[in-house]
Amino acid sequence: MSDLAADRVRPLLRGGFGEPYLYVVETTSTQQLLSDTGLAEGAVAVAEHQTAGRGRLGRRWNDAPGRALLCSVLLRPPSAAKAEQLSLVIGLAVAETIDELAGVRTRLKWPNDVLLDGRKLAGILLARDGDAVICGIGVNVNQRDSELPRETTLAPDSLRLATGHDHDRGALLALLLDRLERRYGLWQAGGLEPMAPELDARDALRGRAVRVGEVKGTADGIDPSGRLAIRLVSGERLLVSSGEVVT
Repeated sequence: MSDLAADRVRPLLRGGFGEPYLYVVETTSTQQLLSDTGLAEGAVAVAEHQTAGRGRLGRRWNDAPGRALLCSVLLRPPSAAKAEQLSLVIGLAVAETIDELAGVRTRLKWPNDVLLDGRKLAGILLARDGDAVICGIGVNVNQRDSELPRETTLAPDSLRLATGHDHDRGALLALLLDRLERRYGLWQAGGLEPMAPELDARDALRGRAVRVGEVKGTADGIDPSGRLAIRLVSGERLLVSSGEVVT
């Protein structure tokens, strides 16, 4: 039985997230499994393999079947909430989960990547679905080096490569859902500002030379609004809300 099968994961769940729990061996994408379903907030879709997994900007997310954690979570934030901030909320939950289970120290690359020693370990993709937001999460867990993609913007990594042994994906998912539910509740109550110290501590870009589109400068932290601050050579501080960060 897979470590992501419902019978393995359900006994590990600690909160409300994870029901209903949709598990399949293969699908185009876990986000598609939750799209236009009308399911309750906290519904989760999980797959062993995605045939059309996506990253940001339409990039392909490649996976080795049975090696990664590929899941999506359905959220229904208040209509007035800044849903784009959820990539950072989820990023914190993913980083905390990985650190606790694997004994490593991960960092966040704005707006949606989780890094370990500068290499990409996980990514987050948000998709609007009516009044819902479907949060796609991909974590490289048990891939060998030969199973990681080569043509990527950031060099990839996996927990197995970082620690030298395989990890239980079901335990990782159960803890992630618990962390995410707590982080999501904090965000609903107070936005990103209460998380600012933790975002700052994990910021992988601060102090580095960056370019976002035509804007060039030095990354100067993540604003409480969720935007990336860039300090220009002139000293002016600009806030960038979206775009591809090149370092």
